[in-house]
Amino acid sequence: MDTVTLSRIQFALTVGFHFIFVPLTIGLAPFIAILETLYARTLDPKYKRLSRFWGKLFAINFVLGTVTGVTMEFQFGTNWSRYAEFMGDIFGSPLAFEALTAFFLESTFLGIWLFGWKKLSPKMQAFAAWMIALGTHLSAVWIIVANGFMQNPVGYVLRNNRAEMVDFLAVLTNPYAWHMYAHTILASYCVGAFFVLGVSAYHLLRRQHVDLMRTSFKGGLALALIATVGVAISGHFNGQLVAAKQPTKFAAMEALWETQSGAPFYLVVVPDADQERNAIQALPVPKLTSWLATGDANAEVKGLKEFAPEDRPPVGLVFWSFRLMVLLGLYMLAMAVIGWVLLRKNRLEQSTRYLRWLPYSIPVPYIAINLGWMVAEVGRQPWTVYGLMRTVDSVSPVPASSVLLSLVVITVVYTLLIGTDIYLLARFARKGPEPLPELEQSAAAQPGEAAAGA
Repeated sequence: MDTVTLSRIQFALTVGFHFIFVPLTIGLAPFIAILETLYARTLDPKYKRLSRFWGKLFAINFVLGTVTGVTMEFQFGTNWSRYAEFMGDIFGSPLAFEALTAFFLESTFLGIWLFGWKKLSPKMQAFAAWMIALGTHLSAVWIIVANGFMQNPVGYVLRNNRAEMVDFLAVLTNPYAWHMYAHTILASYCVGAFFVLGVSAYHLLRRQHVDLMRTSFKGGLALALIATVGVAISGHFNGQLVAAKQPTKFAAMEALWETQSGAPFYLVVVPDADQERNAIQALPVPKLTSWLATGDANAEVKGLKEFAPEDRPPVGLVFWSFRLMVLLGLYMLAMAVIGWVLLRKNRLEQSTRYLRWLPYSIPVPYIAINLGWMVAEVGRQPWTVYGLMRTVDSVSPVPASSVLLSLVVITVVYTLLIGTDIYLLARFARKGPEPLPELEQSAAAQPGEAAAGA
């Protein structure tokens, strides 16, 4: 393989590994903050036990995720130096803001929250937890603002063969970035929700910590219902923006070869990129693709043949990633609805088949969110910065052998980190919430205060 291909594989692996940690951090942070707030208001020890339990899992994930994120950013200098030279004026600013604001905010308050469990008041603990949640969400803002420029360049001029920022506000308010942000945050909530549901179901099946895990299950289920519906809605509007700004990506997502007005959506499709057609195309829903792309069922949607072959993304990878992402999203929605029905009928703990399946569902949103990024990033090809800089012009002038060596090292190290993360998460998740005798004694000694707080 050449330097371009190896560098793309290396960055894809690095981002993919890193994004195993990120969505759980984003998804768990507000859940923990809500538990801390409930404890501050009611002084009920179960909320503190739950916040510590989920907080330990959050901390494990956060620490290991930080390591993978640092390595990813170094690659802009080692593997993509020409891109960094072209884009440094714009791309560097959001990354600097992310480090100086969001990362320091979340890491500082994480330290305060972890080491203040026996020192801070309940209200201060809740405040620290909300600051952690704010930091995780703010961090995602700056990263996606940087990526949003790569998808839809705004607020710049070309000068001396470089893209230079002339309107920071335009870059910050880039609509492409904010549609991506909403979709990513909601998808991360899906990760957090199904992690909570899976771990809670594990303990409910074994009749361990039943009251605590039932409370966690209810919270995780509420988050799952909101997130699965929200991710579908945000995905629809994100798709319309893709159709407007990156028509080649949208055409690849739908395997649409010919430009059509009132284009149907085929439920069964097998694309054949070599022949520029679909080998199988069946079960059409009339005019649905046009409506999905524009909101107008009769609108024209451009097909891939409108664009030169060298300007098209890899159709098969984009198409199948998109279809599988949608199927996994429907699966998560179905599981959330089933859980809601079982809770309403007070049959959750008796539904062993459903509870047994939930722990195996924990990887589903992880897979779905990485498939979504596959669509976003591979669908942008052959551009690093859409319409401005091609990927082949972005790599560092280094030999392929050097990239191959670093690729092997990164794969080995990241596999060890992922293995460590899974082992620690599984170990502490199986252990369950630890008793807090000092809080339980305090609550028993002050029933009037607890009742007043409730």
